[in-house]
Amino acid sequence: MLMMQFGLVLLFAFILGASCALNAFAPQQGSSDPCYDEGGQPKRCIPDFVNAGFAREVQVSSTCGRPPNRYCFYNEKMGVKTKMCQICDASDPKNAHPATYLTDLNNAHNLSCWQSEEFSNPMHNVTLTLSLNKKFEITYVSLQFCSPRPESMGIFKSMDYGKNWVPFQYYSSQCRKMYNKPNKAIISKQNEQEALCTDGYTDLYPLTGGLIAFSTLDGRPSAQDFDSSPVLQDWVTATDIRVVFSRAHLQRELDRHYSGRDGKEDEASMVRESYHYAVADLQVGGRCKCNGHASRCVKDKEGNLICDCKHNTAGPECDRCKPFHYDRPWQRATLREANECLACSCNLHARRCRFNMELYKLSGRKSGGVCLNCRHNTAGRHCHYCKEGFYRDLTKVITHRKACRACDCHPVGAAGKTCNQTTGQCPCKDGVTGITCNRCAKGYQQSRSPVAPCIKIPTASPRWVASSTEEPADCESYCKPVKGNLKINMKKYCKKDYAVQVNVLDMETVNEWAKFTVNIVSVFRSRDEKIKRADQFLWINMKDLACKCPKIQMTKKYLVMGNTDSVAERLGGLVADKNSLVIQWRDVWTRRLRKFQRKEKKGKCGKA
Repeated sequence: MLMMQFGLVLLFAFILGASCALNAFAPQQGSSDPCYDEGGQPKRCIPDFVNAGFAREVQVSSTCGRPPNRYCFYNEKMGVKTKMCQICDASDPKNAHPATYLTDLNNAHNLSCWQSEEFSNPMHNVTLTLSLNKKFEITYVSLQFCSPRPESMGIFKSMDYGKNWVPFQYYSSQCRKMYNKPNKAIISKQNEQEALCTDGYTDLYPLTGGLIAFSTLDGRPSAQDFDSSPVLQDWVTATDIRVVFSRAHLQRELDRHYSGRDGKEDEASMVRESYHYAVADLQVGGRCKCNGHASRCVKDKEGNLICDCKHNTAGPECDRCKPFHYDRPWQRATLREANECLACSCNLHARRCRFNMELYKLSGRKSGGVCLNCRHNTAGRHCHYCKEGFYRDLTKVITHRKACRACDCHPVGAAGKTCNQTTGQCPCKDGVTGITCNRCAKGYQQSRSPVAPCIKIPTASPRWVASSTEEPADCESYCKPVKGNLKINMKKYCKKDYAVQVNVLDMETVNEWAKFTVNIVSVFRSRDEKIKRADQFLWINMKDLACKCPKIQMTKKYLVMGNTDSVAERLGGLVADKNSLVIQWRDVWTRRLRKFQRKEKKGKCGKA
């Protein structure tokens, strides 16, 4: 078969005047990659126009030659009518008419024809089914006949690989009777996907070599703006094509034709025995459906035909955005806009994202991507800020893997784990300072309390200082602060009502008193049952404290030896004054005090 595919395309365009249909599939020219212009900007690209049926297998419902049979047909050239009879034998390649002849190369001077079995009733269905194995956008379907063209036939398409079928076009001299369709109905934008019926191409002549060509877009109102018509884009899409021959020409027409010319009834009766369909060529013109995002189709690893997608698209038809390119919705490319899929903006901190239509609308239809599973301690729609517990390191760009640093807030000094995402400053408790809240502020000292780790350094009461007639220098005559190493003897031990080791935790002022919260670590002597190992209050008059008799600091351990009196009972707790012994604790005193305890039990305190 020597007539090439594009020759039939030109013939088809001449017959149907379908220039508008072909314009919708016009080839593009330009850069080495047709999907991008010389500046690297994306543009619409489409695969080459091809005969999608070429060399593909056609499933037929009937083929002659099983068993071998004799058939006759009439040929008419230059007004000379010739009757010819031949044998169809499927087992003999020279006399077989297999379905492979439908889609091989076509030679107009030596037609190789598929032929159906003989049938006696003209109302006899024969089907041809061509699977394209991929979605194509079909421009035409054409058949060249070796027998007279059918009196009635239909062309159907499937968009789901043969699961469902819809009609493309009907041909019949009796449209209403055969297909319940009017002849030559008007197509409007409301019925652009409706199959029509026409009596064109249904006449008896020519007896051989006749052509039926169907244009998918011819006469469709939206064909002039195919890019903007999803209806027509869907209409021309097909994965399979089926042709159903429903009725051969009535026998009386053949009888009238031949008997009217030369009156040879025997020849008419011979024709009466020769009902069959024979087709030399089945062509399906169109392009691989790639929605304007590919310039060619290739075979995948399984041998299936798929689009070689560009513009960050994916899928057999480039009908979706490839992963991570969901910043705007997928759209088909047009001549005016390539509609390239855009990558989500995640600052290199995410590998996945999704599309959100509401955000896309709110952005003025510019950006709808939402990053998923932000890494490197980032968060947000674009992974553009640091997650809770981290802050921006402004010395690094946001795309850096270490753009976010841990807050590292002190577990005791900070009021929470979340710091300022710009400065890294942690929220500090009262009296605590530092970017991580790790030290006491000026005028505060450390305590052992996790609630208030830093407390104000005790100072003399302003009210006492204002009312006092003594100058700070008078403290020397008021009390002599304890300095240096003091000896603890049995005599001092026995003169005191209690001797305890305490750890100073907290402090507050109550009128003229400093109220210390202390933890009694050990009790060496106590005449009061209320003094025991626990948290208790230690009261010191602000005047005594101002003169440092006794001298006391937060978080330090002290040996406190003093007497209980009515003031202690009224305040509740221990009271230390200038006569009490309050000295910083030394571990070596533990053995000495235990020794005093043993002597006390033996009654030696009475002798002291």
